[in-house]
Parts: sequence; structure tokens; C-alpha cells
Amino acid sequence: MEPGGIDQRTDRLVLAPATRRESIVHLMRSARRRLLLSIFRCDDFAIVDELAEAVKRGADVRVLMTQRARGWKTKLKDLAALLRSFGADVRLYENQLMKYHAKYIVADDGPALVTSLNLTRKCFESTSDFMLFSHDPGVVAGLEALFQHDSGSNAVALPDMTDRLIIGPEHCRRRLTEIISSARMRIRIMDHRLTDPQIMAVLARKQAEGVSVEVLGKGPLGGLWSHGRIVLIDDQTAIIGSMHLSAVSLDSRREVAIVVEEPSVTAELQDYFQSRLVQVVASEALPAYAEDEDDEDEE
Repeated sequence: MEPGGIDQRTDRLVLAPATRRESIVHLMRSARRRLLLSIFRCDDFAIVDELAEAVKRGADVRVLMTQRARGWKTKLKDLAALLRSFGADVRLYENQLMKYHAKYIVADDGPALVTSLNLTRKCFESTSDFMLFSHDPGVVAGLEALFQHDSGSNAVALPDMTDRLIIGPEHCRRRLTEIISSARMRIRIMDHRLTDPQIMAVLARKQAEGVSVEVLGKGPLGGLWSHGRIVLIDDQTAIIGSMHLSAVSLDSRREVAIVVEEPSVTAELQDYFQSRLVQVVASEALPAYAEDEDDEDEE
């Protein structure tokens, strides 16, 4: 397998900043017929160049972009124009009430990527983020269906899809509440925007029942700024994706997360969380928090 490439396990996790860009480029390069991707922010030339190369080799490149990202109004328009100039099919999310914050890519009939990071130099180099590549046919088909739905008028209901995908805002509050409530031993959360009162009440209730609840929030994690979010339930289930445990994210944005139960992936995430937990506990003071690329202030 090439460095940063996609192997044939159902799910594969990428954590290290040094391999993030390479992994996404390799995924895009693997597309021969079709490449679907959502964009919230993108300022990385390697990604833009790879999209242009995909068009050149005859792939049907379709891009779904948000119209709203704080401080990016002009940048998003310029990016859309650039992508269209070399032949990509660019659609702007038409729902004016919601930001399109979901972050995913599908190459041909798989694999697919569900991630928390933006396609920016900052997220490739200096944030704590999570990338989950999946060959699961249900995940691939579900993301394809979501892309087609959101590229249109949004007049019809969301299509049915695998339970592995959590789609916001329609399903995420209910699904996340159910999964968190199922914990019997331990809940671990990495999310610097854990503020939703209902979710916090569930966590308090589980803690009162004797379940261990550990949360990592703002500040540096292993020398990286907190940006990605994960939920770990006992030692069996993980949730990775774009959504924060905040009211804005749960109720007012298009978000996507994936449920993971592959033992090798959940074990790797538990080890990652534990290493960051030890580092935070050992730290005497944390520097001021850097500005978040996904700032939730509404425009």
C-alpha cells in the first residue's frame, strides 16, 4: 500500500497531521469515474490541484459547498469560481437557514471519507482532527444519497440510509442521546464546544449512575489545537464527524458523523484519548485558545 493510501479493511483511521493531506490526495487520485466532496473551507493548493487533475483524467468531479462560513464570504465565491473554471460541477447548498458543515468525500464506489477537518493548511498541520476512511457499502451509498439530496432543492425528505451514519440536524440529537445513554462503564468525549444543555444533562445522569465521564475541551492536545470531535462509549463504540455537542451544531447545521465499532479503530482512539488526557492533567497551565476555524457565531 502507498504511504497514506487506503487499505481494504472496512474502516481505517488517520490521526497524524503528517499523513492527512497525503491520505486525502491519494483518495482523490484513486477516483476514475466520479469524485464527490463537500467543502466548508479549503485553502490548500494540493487539494485544488488534485481536483483539477481528476477533471483532466475524465472523472466527474462534483463539489457541494456551503454559502456561509464566518469570514469566508468572498473566499468561498472565489473558490467556487476557480473550481468551475477547470470543469468541476460546483453546487452551493441552497438551504439559507443552515450552514453546510458536513465534511465527507466519496471516490467512485468507495472508499468514502468522513472527517472533522477542513481542507485547509491549518487543519492539515496544526489541529487535533480525525479522519475515518470506510469501504462499507452502506456508508458509501448513504453519503452518495445525501450528496444527491443536498445538491438539489431539499424539497424531499432525507433518504433512508445505514445506521452507521448520523445526519444532522434531522437525526443527530436523538441518535447521539441514545448512544451516549447506552454507556455502561465509560464515556469519553473530545469536543471544545460541549455546551448543549440536554447532552450535558444526559452526561450528568450517566455519571450519577456510576459511569465514568471524561471530557477534553479547549486547549492544546499533544501540541495540536483542539478542533476535531469524538465520542467514545465503553470500549466498543466511537463516533467521528463534523458535529459538535452544541445546540447550534445539533439543531441548525447539516452535519455528518459515522459510528465505528471496528475493534482496531476504537482501540486506537482510546489510546489517543488516554495519551491526551495524561498530557492535559500533567499541564500546569494552558495558553490562550486559538480562533476556531468552525466558529459557531452566526452571520
